[in-house]
Amino acid sequence: MAVEGGMKCVKFLVFVFNFIFWVCGVALIAIGIYAQVALDKALAVSSASASSTPIAILVLGIIIFFISFFGCCGAWKESYCMVTTFAVLLSIIFLVEIAAAIAGYVFKDKVRSVLEDGLWDAMRKYGEDEPLTEAVDELQMDFSCCGANNYTDWATIERFRVNNTVPRSCCRVNTTSCNVHPSPATIYEKGCLQSIEAWMKKNILVVAAVALGIAFFEILGIIFACCLMKGIRSGYEVM
Repeated sequence: MAVEGGMKCVKFLVFVFNFIFWVCGVALIAIGIYAQVALDKALAVSSASASSTPIAILVLGIIIFFISFFGCCGAWKESYCMVTTFAVLLSIIFLVEIAAAIAGYVFKDKVRSVLEDGLWDAMRKYGEDEPLTEAVDELQMDFSCCGANNYTDWATIERFRVNNTVPRSCCRVNTTSCNVHPSPATIYEKGCLQSIEAWMKKNILVVAAVALGIAFFEILGIIFACCLMKGIRSGYEVM
């Protein structure tokens, strides 16, 4: 029995929303890659828990990308099992996203302390651990910053305190003696922790907007998938 109107429209909407999910998945993949590249050096000097955040966004995007494809196949084949699986997986992702948002809000101060601890640890190992040294130098040059909280943090590190110097990556203009007897005139005064936080605040609105958009379309996708499931289970032939 061919179904006109309602169920035919639902099937079309499932396709439309799965295309939107696909776009959302691509957007998350792009955001994950951008965050990983933009914060590469900051993540290198922080803990594994902090550095896993962009990877988690990237993985979520890939999962949504494949689930949307799965939903399209289910709707096209009018498979009750596939459409049900799609709805269940989408519901699980929605709940995980809510949990992640709550956890992110609750532990936002913890993220700052983890990043600060990572910066101080990298500063203490500066010159001893080559990868960390390169990461700190690139971080300070990319974010135009010096030290964790400000340039005077380097004075607490013995090898810099005895010579009254800072790494040359702190210099506003890289000259031979720019890092000797540092002052705000020659050295970036602002700390890297503050600079990274400013970058995150600047970009968090984009992430929040994308997350809200994805959540909204996920809810609609679940609703329409459930409607299509009901139609298929009732024995209708969906056009």
